[in-house]
Amino acid sequence: MYQQLKESLQEHVSLTDEQWELCKNNFRPKRMLKRQFLLQEGDVCRQLTFVEKGALYSYSVDSKGNQHVLRFAFDGWWIADLQSFFTDNPSTLNIEVLEDSELLVLDRKNHEKLLEEIPAYERYHRIIVENAYVALQKRVENALGLTAEEKYARLIKDNPEFMNRVPLNLVASYLGMSPETLSRVRGNFSG
Repeated sequence: MYQQLKESLQEHVSLTDEQWELCKNNFRPKRMLKRQFLLQEGDVCRQLTFVEKGALYSYSVDSKGNQHVLRFAFDGWWIADLQSFFTDNPSTLNIEVLEDSELLVLDRKNHEKLLEEIPAYERYHRIIVENAYVALQKRVENALGLTAEEKYARLIKDNPEFMNRVPLNLVASYLGMSPETLSRVRGNFSG
């Protein structure tokens, strides 16, 4: 159950066997079914979640009831409402399971413990947060500066798994367009 996490850590930092065991022992395995909520708007996010296997997505709902997808998380990815996790404020997001999933959750106390006790974990966490910030900046730049066609082309180039694992209405929401616009773009798309 911990293979993806171990590979993710090893991709970025070196851990001794003892450090790996300490990391592993601070995570709690959790299985969730499609359509279950990992987090609901209004609750405080109290854990960081690593996806061993499966898919989840985070979204907000506006005052008109429209869903706005912020991000997806697949095998080997992290997901949480970081704003809520780090500030202890209620979440403005929902995190929902898209496919039956095997997760590893790390509560704040254990996260802080790992940061203090394993310098390599602290480095790993910094790298993950830096990568998340870079991805967020790219997402904002894409939303502001690309046409619908360019957004779609970039998505399938950078994340081809989206089209096989994510319903088109959620892809459209993620790209900031209507399902009808996405359908038109896909119809005109030639690679």
